[in-house]
Amino acid sequence: MTTTTAPVTLHPRTGRADAMLATLLERRRPGHSLEAPFYLSEDIFQADLEHIFRRHWIFVAVAPQLPEPGDFITVDIGADSVLIVRDDDMQLRAFHNVCRHRGSRLCDEHQGSLGNIVCPYHQWTYDLEGKLIHADHMGETFLREQHHLHKVHLRDLEGLIFICLADEPPADFEEVAARMRPYLAPHKLSECKVAAQVEILEQGNWKLTMENNRECYHCVGNHPELTISLYEHGFGAQPGPQNAEGIAQFEQIVRDSHARWEAMGLPSARIEELDTRVTGFRTQRLPLDRAGESQTMNTEVACRKLLADFTDKSLGGLSFWTQPNSWHHFMSDHVVSFSVIPLSAGRTMVRTTWCVHKDAVEGVDYTVENLTAVWNATNDQDRRLVEFSQAGVASSAYQPGPYSPFTEGLVEAFCVWYVDRMRVSLTASR
Repeated sequence: MTTTTAPVTLHPRTGRADAMLATLLERRRPGHSLEAPFYLSEDIFQADLEHIFRRHWIFVAVAPQLPEPGDFITVDIGADSVLIVRDDDMQLRAFHNVCRHRGSRLCDEHQGSLGNIVCPYHQWTYDLEGKLIHADHMGETFLREQHHLHKVHLRDLEGLIFICLADEPPADFEEVAARMRPYLAPHKLSECKVAAQVEILEQGNWKLTMENNRECYHCVGNHPELTISLYEHGFGAQPGPQNAEGIAQFEQIVRDSHARWEAMGLPSARIEELDTRVTGFRTQRLPLDRAGESQTMNTEVACRKLLADFTDKSLGGLSFWTQPNSWHHFMSDHVVSFSVIPLSAGRTMVRTTWCVHKDAVEGVDYTVENLTAVWNATNDQDRRLVEFSQAGVASSAYQPGPYSPFTEGLVEAFCVWYVDRMRVSLTASR
């Protein structure tokens, strides 16, 4: 479904601020972390909203959050609030959450259900396709068809919902979707239900949240729950005589697993395009350690009713990362998705959603505690690490440090993508 929206200026910045940003982007040192203003400056935060979050595809929700006609969610990106609804034909639609009368916000709750969209101020009423169907006292010459809700671009990629606030969104999303559908479709996320959703607030810049996600250099010693199910050499490591045998064994396990999964119709090969396209993404299916079934405390499935029509519990973990704000893990028994939403230069919201088969019964097939244990612990640990980083970059002693070429290559890919997209957008807006 393709819809359009008029561009809206979020925050007028001075030419001086743009000049500062351009200078910082130009002198970014490859292979090193960003300079402190990228994490601390409110001007750069506003530029992030304008050039990144308003001009690219942003992951915001999973389709099981809106299972029935009239179900809605709202998503705030800076000053913009977006209303996503499922209409009577089961199509997902997105609109600016703003009444066309005098600008009142239409829905203030994050999630709910409605028959029509009714403005709480003067009761202007819109149907689930965004058409104005009722407006009292506006006179005989008033044209309702000129006052429908402003639409927002939306794409449903096998149950993953992306929106774009730009007037002309990046066209390469269609190619990304075509390449990812064979990976995602077998898990049938749209036939799942939400078993749990948790939001945490990190006192740190959104880029630190994403950089932390893009590496597992920090995992040993910080994530004891997560690393139970992960192979040590899957994190990346500097090769040498001391670990050559372990790396070779892991690589053989990956090859054998890929061959088995590919024969089952489950694409598994790595696609690495985080910094080579506008809609950057990465995917790969990797084996899990020990019981090898799921990202749980005992590495066994968290839900006895498997997704789709799977009969094999050991399907590894399919990871799907998108720039600028998401990562996802698809397993045989559940899917866990993460959406990062910037709130200010030093505050970020991370929303985690766990989905299981729609017919799975809580307390019989799964428990929420077991399903969420690994990532609830990991998210809290990552929150602390991001907050340590935010405090550190604010110090006068901070200087951009070097990334490990063996374990932090994907952090570099994120920074390359971010810097490139900011440069292109900043140049185009002059």
